Amino acid sequence: MTFSMEQLVLDNDIIAMEKKAMEGILINEETLSVKAIKEIGVGGDFLGHPSTMDNIDLASDPQIFDRYMIGDWKAAGSKSAVDVAHEVVLDVMKNHIVKPIPADILNEMKNIVKKADDEFKKNRCELL
Repeated sequence: MTFSMEQLVLDNDIIAMEKKAMEGILINEETLSVKAIKEIGVGGDFLGHPSTMDNIDLASDPQIFDRYMIGDWKAAGSKSAVDVAHEVVLDVMKNHIVKPIPADILNEMKNIVKKADDEFKKNRCELL
């Protein structure tokens, strides 16, 4: 009741966008849309210009959050980000195949846990 797989999918998308932005953003005449700025001018509509869509994924490239214009979004079914995240959850639950941990790594993990358990038991006995 305190965990949402959909929220995990949304958070994953947000983190991926942040990581991409942290890689840095290419800045040049094309990515700054200098030609579009000169063409459209002050007070014009940059959102509908093709250069905006050409460059929109440079800073981040979301998989869950869409960037459709409102009419396109409505035509595509008006799905909220939560609805899309839920579809991802269902797909993962149905189709994801967990790769087994290699035996040598699994054994090392078991050794680490055993060592921690032994240390805990030793310290606990000393306290009693």
